[in-house]
Amino acid sequence: MTQNWLILGASSAIARAFARKVASDGANVFLAGRDMDDLARSAADCATRGAEIAETLTFDARKPAGFARICARLAEADGTLNVAVFVGSMPEQSDIDKTPALVNGTIEDSFTGPARFLQEFAPLMEARHSGCVVGVASVAGDRGRVGNYVYGAAKAGFATYLSGLRNRLTRSGGHVVTVKPGFVDTAMTWGLPGMFLVASPEMVATDILTAVNKKKNVIYTPFFWRWIMLIIRAIPENMFKKMSI
Repeated sequence: MTQNWLILGASSAIARAFARKVASDGANVFLAGRDMDDLARSAADCATRGAEIAETLTFDARKPAGFARICARLAEADGTLNVAVFVGSMPEQSDIDKTPALVNGTIEDSFTGPARFLQEFAPLMEARHSGCVVGVASVAGDRGRVGNYVYGAAKAGFATYLSGLRNRLTRSGGHVVTVKPGFVDTAMTWGLPGMFLVASPEMVATDILTAVNKKKNVIYTPFFWRWIMLIIRAIPENMFKKMSI
């Protein structure tokens, strides 16, 4: 059966790598985001790699009025409907501390906007009794840290939402993969202090596609972040609140 992948936030480095991989497998790709010139270049690349359909769609997590149009276009596509959510924004925590209004945009980009879209998209998947949602959360959501607690809170909320959506879609034959990346070499992380064990977007995209094929529920990528975060979550709060990690 034909696979269709709607990729939200398709201009991100990981999303581009993921789109190339599914296109090479023969899937149709619908690249959604705000930078239409960048998306057009990516669509052309996907077409050369094997995607019979490689289209661009306008998506802004802060403008839900446009969600119905995207859902309507995907409803026209034959085959299995899948969606991968790579949307998010991570202002410097120090900037948020100075300008609290930035909280709203961070949470809308990283949690409530994508969740709102998935609420509209889920019935399409249920009607076809198939499909997969890939939701990119973050290791930052596993525990609030002084350096990025607003972004971490948004991603924690999104991960919890994905858990509930997984329970819902399982009942109709669908699936949801929650992805928790560690440090990845992307525009979001360039220049950040304290970076270590940085993964390439291609490595993360490979891990995601493997998880989709194996119907994993939650993955950390690279895999060792599962153990790093296990240790961080185990630190007693009285000690943790004095640490800068």
